[in-house]
Amino acid sequence: MKPVLNVLMSGLVQAIAVGLLVFVPAGTFDYWQAWVFLAVFALSAWIPSIYLQLTNPAALQRRMRGGPAAEARPVQKIVMAGLYLSLAAMCVVSGLDHRFGWSTVPASICWIGSALVAVGLGAVVLVITQNNYASTTVRVEAGQHVVSTGLYGLVRHPMYTANVIMLVGIPLALGSYWALLFVVPGLLVLASRIRDEEKLLHEELAGYREYTLKVRYRLVPAIW
Repeated sequence: MKPVLNVLMSGLVQAIAVGLLVFVPAGTFDYWQAWVFLAVFALSAWIPSIYLQLTNPAALQRRMRGGPAAEARPVQKIVMAGLYLSLAAMCVVSGLDHRFGWSTVPASICWIGSALVAVGLGAVVLVITQNNYASTTVRVEAGQHVVSTGLYGLVRHPMYTANVIMLVGIPLALGSYWALLFVVPGLLVLASRIRDEEKLLHEELAGYREYTLKVRYRLVPAIW
């Protein structure tokens, strides 16, 4: 029971941190889009995390072991810091947008944005269930092998594809068109991360070169 409580507490801390990034700039709690987004964010993170804790705790630990400090490669520390800053900027600008009324986003678009956040978080968990070695840090572990089925049969980095879905969904969920501007640096950061990660995988993961010949696209099918 304690590991499950730890998962719930970790998710609560994340939700509070995100909430502060949104509500403080907004200057009000009268912000229904933010409440819906936080509810979707919390539930989409909690439910799969509890499931993984009960069925595959090792995979959950790989998922939770993230952030710039957890990266072993210096370039990835910089890349992850950039991604975290882009996400934080999205939340802050969305809050300011709500405060000063810069955007007029229909409620239907906000609901679509929250749905994209849920889809992105759900896709991350699906990736973890399809590849037990999927991690939020760039590394090759002992016994790791190439996975080429499921989402890995569509793109080589489906976890990052899920991140892109969330990047687009967050500003829309929070009712801000201006915050969408930070999708661009987020995509650039992910592209840099993928290029560096693939260098490592080519060097250290047996069969990865052959896999890249089979699955051509890194992030988005038929595009890149």
